[in-house]
Amino acid sequence: MFLIAGLVVLLILPSPWNLIVSGACLVGFVGEVGFWNMKVRGKRKRVGVEALIEAEGTVLTPCHPIGQVLVVGERWEARCDEGADPGEKVRVVAIESLTLTVEKVA
Repeated sequence: MFLIAGLVVLLILPSPWNLIVSGACLVGFVGEVGFWNMKVRGKRKRVGVEALIEAEGTVLTPCHPIGQVLVVGERWEARCDEGADPGEKVRVVAIESLTLTVEKVA
């Protein structure tokens, strides 16, 4: 954001203010890049099936204890030990093979 602001200011403001403000925007841009680098460094990427953990879905067929749920637009086989009826909201807590372990959302 600072980089775009610096370029716009460079074209709009008269000299020498355009250089001063653009320089300040450049310093802000470097700080912003450093901030986001520190924020995301070391975080593990969640892709594939592991990205489904903590996702919420809707029960399609009765889960007493095994049924089907719709999670992130996909139909999955699910196990719900406490039981869930169609239309209820559930949250994915674990994955075993291709079966999701879910619990009801309170």
